[in-house]
Amino acid sequence: MIRSTALLGALCAIGASAAFTVNDMAVKYLSDDMALHQVIVFRSLVAVAIMLFLIMPLTGGFGQIRTRRPVIHFMRGLMVLAANMCFFMALAAMPIAEATAIFFFSPMVIAVFSVVFLGETVGPWRWGAIFIGFAGVLIIIQPGTSAFSPVSLLPLMAAVFYAALHMMTRAIRLTESAATMGWYIQITFLGASVAVGLSIGDGRFDTGTGESLSFLTRAWVWPAAESWPFLALTGLGSAFGGLLISQAYRLCEAAMVAPLEYIAMPMAILWGFLVFGEWPEPVSWLGMALILGSGLLMIWRETTARTRA
Repeated sequence: MIRSTALLGALCAIGASAAFTVNDMAVKYLSDDMALHQVIVFRSLVAVAIMLFLIMPLTGGFGQIRTRRPVIHFMRGLMVLAANMCFFMALAAMPIAEATAIFFFSPMVIAVFSVVFLGETVGPWRWGAIFIGFAGVLIIIQPGTSAFSPVSLLPLMAAVFYAALHMMTRAIRLTESAATMGWYIQITFLGASVAVGLSIGDGRFDTGTGESLSFLTRAWVWPAAESWPFLALTGLGSAFGGLLISQAYRLCEAAMVAPLEYIAMPMAILWGFLVFGEWPEPVSWLGMALILGSGLLMIWRETTARTRA
């Protein structure tokens, strides 16, 4: 029973990672012409429709919308909103593969948070993996050199917010379903993005000084015909990715699930090459290899520990 639950959690984590990379690719495509908060509004509308007419009926009905823990759902929504905003702003100004690689320091942050906040155990091998992963992040960011860009810190900030989100997920996993968690995240997305759009959606703060800031402050526009399929992909990726990752963290320990999300890294490289003509720099390959290697080391240690148990 324990083994089948762990396998299901692992499959959910892998599926969520695939869905999120589709979402990231679509958002990066839209970042040249649309405002970030407008993209999130469209994405949330699609995701809410999918949840109402597909996910909710198939996973227990609309009664899942009811909750006795609205405050923590709202806090989770704010954490994932902050993570998304930071990461998507980074995508507007840097290659998707490098941004994804930096963001994947989040499993290390999750492992640390799982010790501090959840009392879970992380052994010396996994601590070593955390330091290896951090070294990979530093190699990609290159702080203190002429290649360093402040924009590269945005995925790192996103990783911290993302880790905080999943600590809250573990805290409510026994009382809230994955569909309930996903629903309130989308509602938070929708409400916050509409509020931002109403306040700065006229573009008066867009100075054109940088891709990331322009993506955040650009005026709303009517989407071009070629943008609609990508807007639909953002909604699909967000809805199914949010559902699957919430289910993964409900079923398994945070330190076990987090490294499995690394499947998104090779997919990000593929999307960057196929859609945007991007190819990582040699130094970025080294950083990504260290981050990926640290994740695989954590998976191996987790598997070994479970086998012994």
